[in-house]
Amino acid sequence: MQTVRAVRSGEMLAEEALEHAIARIEVTDSRVNAFTDGTFERAVRQARAIDKLRASGAALPLLAGLPYAVKNLFDIQGLVTRAGSKVRNGEPPAQADAVLVQRMEAAGAVLVGALNMDEFAYGFTTENSHHGPTRNPRDLSRTAGGSSGGCAAAVAAGQVPVTLGSDTNGSIRVPSSLCGVFGLKPTFGRLSRRGSFPFVASIDHLGPFARSVEDLAATYDAMQGPDPLDRACHATRVQPTLPSLNDGVRGLRIGLLAGYFEDHAGEAARKAAGTAAEALGALRGVVWPDAALARAAAFIVTASEGGALHLPLLRERAAEFEPLSVDRFIAGALQPAAWYIRAQRFRAAYRQKVQDLFKDWDVLIAPATPITAPTIGTETFELNGRTLPARPSLGLLTQPVSFSGCPVVAAPLWPTAALPMGVQLIAAPWREDLALRAARVLEAQGVAKSPVSRW
Repeated sequence: MQTVRAVRSGEMLAEEALEHAIARIEVTDSRVNAFTDGTFERAVRQARAIDKLRASGAALPLLAGLPYAVKNLFDIQGLVTRAGSKVRNGEPPAQADAVLVQRMEAAGAVLVGALNMDEFAYGFTTENSHHGPTRNPRDLSRTAGGSSGGCAAAVAAGQVPVTLGSDTNGSIRVPSSLCGVFGLKPTFGRLSRRGSFPFVASIDHLGPFARSVEDLAATYDAMQGPDPLDRACHATRVQPTLPSLNDGVRGLRIGLLAGYFEDHAGEAARKAAGTAAEALGALRGVVWPDAALARAAAFIVTASEGGALHLPLLRERAAEFEPLSVDRFIAGALQPAAWYIRAQRFRAAYRQKVQDLFKDWDVLIAPATPITAPTIGTETFELNGRTLPARPSLGLLTQPVSFSGCPVVAAPLWPTAALPMGVQLIAAPWREDLALRAARVLEAQGVAKSPVSRW
């Protein structure tokens, strides 16, 4: 909220904050490739409106003057919502902003553009064949993660303080981990998805990225609220998290996940999780139920819904799809319906087991990715004596948690001098406040941090 405080106090005009953001984008994005579209003219109008409001003496909204950008699956009025694909280039421009973009504007935030992603959100690396790969600001030879890679990279590069992305199987938490920024995957159904291009409707979440927990919580609070026109949005009221950030974790029951989450974590991942556990006074050895089965079921649901969604285009224009994902979409469309039904039945029982786990715990800790960021183009990596396919395996530790619908904050730790590694701070459904409090403690202790990358 440093920018917002400067605008509120008159230390900086909102238009000046915007100029700084645009200048940083222009200097860095030829190397990072986070942006696919700029909305600078619109941003100037929004910033000037904030400055006019302040000059009038009126009260400023929560995020007044804060520059931000969104993954290009969010509708932005006047732009085609391409969702990372050239197949959609001929679609008409969006007639209105997505609901969350509307709420950000109402809170005074200033939209500067749309961000690169894996085509149709199917991937963990943002190696987009149409727009080019997004590069990790911590090391430009490495992937930024995905599918919201442009979101994490834009924050890590200091282009904007906040971005909005989506997370189905880990698409906020994976790039947060690899780029070293904070990210929030809220409870499934917490934030409206109306006006965003879907991937897997029964699992998709939308949420923010930021360089500080305060910015993360403030952005999340600005977007909260029921949406009766989004049948998947189950929120009935706003539950502010910003005021409770500094309450600490005294009295919270915090545990470190073992079993699956140790077996599928490399050395840096285990070190990061252990460091977070020590800082938060966590007890070790907690077992998450049916994690491997949940990941398998998530794959089935993802492939089935994703394939079915795109089947008409696959029949006519498969050659124009992203080469890294088209075969998976086709395979998903051909999956037996019985597999999908069985996976969804399992999910209902699985979510109950997870909710039962949180009768004994308030926050659970796990690594966010099995390894630090691999180089762009990496096909496989070694993990505890096994050779794994790189792109799908970056989601090993996030997919089981997504399938439960629980809220998660990804907090960036630095187990090596050069590359970050995120940890997942997982809470029971509707308790984003507890995960954010734990992240704030790690940040206050200097254990978690997200400095701007400089080259």
